[in-house]
Amino acid sequence: MVHEDDGGWRGWRAAAEEALYGPDGFYRRPEGPAGHFRTSVHASPLFAVAVARLLCRVDRALGHPAELAFVDMTAGRGELVTGVLDALPEDVAARTRPCAVEIAGRPEGLDPRVEWRDEPPSGSTGLLFANEWLDNVPVEVAQTGPDGVPRRVLVRRDGTERLGEPVTGAEAQWLERWWPPTAEGGRAEIGLPRDTAWAAAVSSVARGLAVAVDYAHRADARPPFGTLTGFRAGRETVPVPDGSCDLTAHVALDACALPGARLVTQRTALRALGVTGARPPLALASTDPAAYVRALAGRAAAELTAPGGLGDFGWLLQPAGIPAAALGDPFGLFDLFIDVADHEEQ
Repeated sequence: MVHEDDGGWRGWRAAAEEALYGPDGFYRRPEGPAGHFRTSVHASPLFAVAVARLLCRVDRALGHPAELAFVDMTAGRGELVTGVLDALPEDVAARTRPCAVEIAGRPEGLDPRVEWRDEPPSGSTGLLFANEWLDNVPVEVAQTGPDGVPRRVLVRRDGTERLGEPVTGAEAQWLERWWPPTAEGGRAEIGLPRDTAWAAAVSSVARGLAVAVDYAHRADARPPFGTLTGFRAGRETVPVPDGSCDLTAHVALDACALPGARLVTQRTALRALGVTGARPPLALASTDPAAYVRALAGRAAAELTAPGGLGDFGWLLQPAGIPAAALGDPFGLFDLFIDVADHEEQ
């Protein structure tokens, strides 16, 4: 086993953990994630509107509980939870218990109704929503050596890499099941910590729905050289684990899925929730100017559904706290997605 004190070499998981979440880590910076990259939350306020609509559907499915939880995982500076609260109907907002989960300190001026904590509350009833969380759960990187054996990629603080010991145990089993090794030089991110983190988040929901949204890939289309990269000041950069940049890798959401889950694209999910990004007909401007203006606002959501961009994000929808016999479509929630998913435009 290679340790950090052996020349500063260590696996990517430990290096990224310190670089992102250590005392001087990237995610503890005062500017927050929005200072370095755009998520769907920052791209358009209609994203929060869509999440609010989903929360209302969960509320109806649960029979309008006296207290309805909305848990915003990795909340940044509270942008999503704030937008969702603003978009909710008054009667639902009055019963909603909003909770933001984030390691950074509570931002000034946040709605006092929002509980700020570093882990999700246990036993919640409602919706847990994790937008671009799992891609920042650090994982080990493996690379196939000249002998055809997947080996752990070791890295120094300056980003220099070398191959370490062979991958063994549960990590090797995960690779074999979800991302089998390819030819020499092929790389994979071992998603086992993300599977574990997601299962723990889902277990915090007593009754309701958990949703993970992220850049994703499936078993039949894994990227042959992995996806680990960095972001700084809005630009993609070489991943260096020194705290100066975000470190992210796409997520094998199909590996994270628990029984009863459904995986769709963001384009599918948002269309089903009324966010289409469609261009309004020009004739509408003369026949109904107000409707045309509203439709233009919807057009601003095009970035959220664009192929090759945010529209290709995966949405993992996971019912939580439901008896095994009821799994499948226990709330009727997935009726929202089935027709659109089956007839999605390419």
